[in-house]
Amino acid sequence: MKTGGCRYGTHRVIEPKGVLPQPAKVLDNDMSKIWDNELLLDVIRLNVDSASFHQIKNKLIGQGHKDLEKAFAEHAIELCNRTGKHKNEDTGSGGMLIGTVAAIGPNFEMKDEIKVGDKVASLVSLSLTPLKINKVNRVLLDKDQVEIEGQAIIFSSGIYAKLPDDMDENLALSVLDVAGAPAQAERLVKPGDNVVILGANGKSGVLCNAVAKERAGVSGKVIGIVRNPNYIPNCKATGCDEVIIANATDAIKIQKEVSRLTDGKMADVVINVVNIEDTELPSIMAARDRGLIYFFSMATSFTKAALGAEGIGADVDMILGNGYAHSHAMISIDLLRRNPVLMKLFQERYID
Repeated sequence: MKTGGCRYGTHRVIEPKGVLPQPAKVLDNDMSKIWDNELLLDVIRLNVDSASFHQIKNKLIGQGHKDLEKAFAEHAIELCNRTGKHKNEDTGSGGMLIGTVAAIGPNFEMKDEIKVGDKVASLVSLSLTPLKINKVNRVLLDKDQVEIEGQAIIFSSGIYAKLPDDMDENLALSVLDVAGAPAQAERLVKPGDNVVILGANGKSGVLCNAVAKERAGVSGKVIGIVRNPNYIPNCKATGCDEVIIANATDAIKIQKEVSRLTDGKMADVVINVVNIEDTELPSIMAARDRGLIYFFSMATSFTKAALGAEGIGADVDMILGNGYAHSHAMISIDLLRRNPVLMKLFQERYID
């Protein structure tokens, strides 16, 4: 066992030296010997970030691949062999994983009590996680997930969650992947707020709908924005008072509809959880003066958001989506347990 590693994982950085694992281009994913401050996992499944998964899938389609599962599997293996991690080289995002504990370094900083054999979910991005894929067993194109045989490392600074015994592992993985969104929504939304959620039918969207309605209460209003009228029932069932049918990139339509539904007051809080580009200005234009916008989407461009707000003279506060919040795993799992509508929806979508 190697000793003296950095708690942030810089000892695994190959290129360029001097940076942390997330911005690094290449990590050391040799799992034959771990460092004394690392946690080694035998990986079962990857939950790829939605923006990343769809970008890769569309890229493979554009390259003419007919068998998308085979092409995605080959892409994942090649990417990890070449860079040591599953970080999308176009979007910069990753995802998370579940696996069983294979080894615990004696100097690993344990957050929750775990032992060899326990099943855990990583709560840090694949974009900074050393990962070795030995075999891809299945690509779940409709769930943004990849079943693999491989190993991964969690650094001492990393966070993880022991999977609950009373919940299907794929269900738990799907919820924990976006746990930061509902946890942040719980902090940001206040009683009486008008809340707009772009992408209200997605995985993080339905969780945010429920939290936003709980926090805003009967005196507030939750407005979901989706592109398909078929999504309206799910949005209404999970917490939306109103639903706007619009392309999430259509800033003018969204502004007009939000104004109509709020009597011109606009949104106190806008939550962006869509997985496509160019939704920064629609989010900004849905907010009131000095309103708050939370960009959880990994497709968000800081440049477009900052210069876009400046360009239209919008004085708003913008928060970039940190996927971590204190107790976010517990908050999200508890939300699912106490909300039978959400539980049923996630079971239908994410249990094989």
